[in-house]
Amino acid sequence: MMEPMDQQHRQERVVIETARHRIEGTITLARDGYRSRLSDVLNATERDFLSLTDATVSILDGSGATVVHPFIVVSRQQIVLAIPEDPSAGPSTPPPLAAV
Repeated sequence: MMEPMDQQHRQERVVIETARHRIEGTITLARDGYRSRLSDVLNATERDFLSLTDATVSILDGSGATVVHPFIVVSRQQIVLAIPEDPSAGPSTPPPLAAV
């Protein structure tokens, strides 16, 4: 008998950066075992995209508005950085990059 979805999976807030964007959203992971860590999903070669819900997308250089999406998919090939969001830190606002 299959367990209810909430007993097999858990949701985790993550921060993902591409070359141009910072994306904060919720990823669904296995509760334990295989694919229970963000790194497991990032290294899964059979998947080309990560699905996120409740996502906020902002441009790294500070230009443009921050946009909220209920669902977004991100290409694994475009990811430069991915970390679990620290819930104790509160909402994050990346500072604009300094002009070089």
